[in-house]
Amino acid sequence: MVDSSPSKQIFAMGGGGFSMEPDNPSLDRYILDLVKKEKPKVCFVPTASGDSDRYIVRFYSAYTKFSCIPSHLPLFFDPSTTDLEAFILEQDIIYVGGGNTKNLLVLWQAWDLDKIFRKAWERGIILCGLSAGSLCWFEAGVSDYFGSGTLNPLQCLGFLKGSHCPHYDGEVNRRPAYHRMVAEGLLDAGYAADDGVGLHFVGDRLENIVSSRPNAKAYRVEKSGDSVKETVLETTYLGVS
Repeated sequence: MVDSSPSKQIFAMGGGGFSMEPDNPSLDRYILDLVKKEKPKVCFVPTASGDSDRYIVRFYSAYTKFSCIPSHLPLFFDPSTTDLEAFILEQDIIYVGGGNTKNLLVLWQAWDLDKIFRKAWERGIILCGLSAGSLCWFEAGVSDYFGSGTLNPLQCLGFLKGSHCPHYDGEVNRRPAYHRMVAEGLLDAGYAADDGVGLHFVGDRLENIVSSRPNAKAYRVEKSGDSVKETVLETTYLGVS
């Protein structure tokens, strides 16, 4: 029997995309190409930035140049709809921005968006994002939720198994902090992603790794005795599109 159920897909970026690389749309094009439609519906969710107006404007400035139907979902003041579930399930892509992951999780849970996004994922709607918008989909990961540069382990939604560390090469303290947390058992084994790297998961499987920067990589990080083993993963450079 052929399985006709939709594939569950998450594209988790360590950093990059329209907000970090406005002149290099290769990761954004990769996301859009995951949907086999001429004009996919893309909803930007800027919760982690406190619904920053500037962030929202940058999203529209970037995505109105693509063949797609962009929208955004604010939560802090006036949500754009009274039926969040219906609105989300009409989308083809949910794109979550960066910012404070802990605040994002608390607010999503208050609005039941954690449950709605799981339903969307199970129906084949693409979930993606960078930084906080990457970390949130894993069981846990490395987060600077105090905004002071102090990195801590943070429990997240758990759609994807294991842990995650974004900005692996973009912030000097990320790699040693992730190694320490995995070595001490504070985090399970997982994946680190440099800025410009996207991890493409289909179901629970890491299907593809792509980058917008020629030397950016992804890594598997796991406990090995009292230390940590870091394995460089094969990454495809997309170039500047």
